[in-house]
Amino acid sequence: MEKQLSEKSKTKFKKGIFIIPSLLTIFNVFCGFYAIVAAINGRFYEAAVAIIIAGFFDILDGRVARLMNSSSEFGVQLDSLADIISFGLAPSILIYMWVLKPFGRLGWMAAFLFVLCGVLRLARFNIQTQLAKSNYFIGLPTPAAAGFIATTVIVTREIFSIEKLHPLVIVGGVYLLAFLMVSTIKYRNFKNLDLRDKKPFRIFLFSVLSIYIIAAIPQVALFLMAVVYLLSGPFERVFASKIFKSVHTVENLKEKHTN
Repeated sequence: MEKQLSEKSKTKFKKGIFIIPSLLTIFNVFCGFYAIVAAINGRFYEAAVAIIIAGFFDILDGRVARLMNSSSEFGVQLDSLADIISFGLAPSILIYMWVLKPFGRLGWMAAFLFVLCGVLRLARFNIQTQLAKSNYFIGLPTPAAAGFIATTVIVTREIFSIEKLHPLVIVGGVYLLAFLMVSTIKYRNFKNLDLRDKKPFRIFLFSVLSIYIIAAIPQVALFLMAVVYLLSGPFERVFASKIFKSVHTVENLKEKHTN
């Protein structure tokens, strides 16, 4: 009898574990929906903050699912649908209502392209996760693209005015984000980053300094983090290709010398 009760309690606990990451994903959806409503009502700063909070929930639900060993196909599909709302629709409506609306067709087509490329990137990601696991994302992740738009809205309110930028720069920036999402450029996903293991003291100092900078100037720090991650993929691709070419050249020279 005691055995049956313990088995039942274990089953209930297991079901409860699956609820936790799903609830985090639902909070992600809520933030995305709130961002859309806020953007439509002209509260662009609030919409941007909501998208960033949605990004934190997106990171948390995956981490919690892996830590609790509660990953499921339902969770994967729910997470993808949440990403379409929070990091596809929400940032595209935000950028359209914020600066693209006066450009007419050119503006809403740029916003639509952002959504379209986000959906295509998520569809490709779902197929690729079933084929192989990697330390890299193929193409700029949709949360990173949405985060770049959100942090740009925040930093322009706090630091400089958006009117100082040329309209073509803004439209071109949205097109660039859309292209990076569907590109084959690799971006690190940091899934294997385990903070429970022992790390060198310099990493601890760097972490403390990063937290201090984010707390001191969050608007600038978050924007710079978004920019660095955005550029990291193309930079690593160019840098890695140069290293590969030099290694290949050295190997060819060695072969010629031995022959």
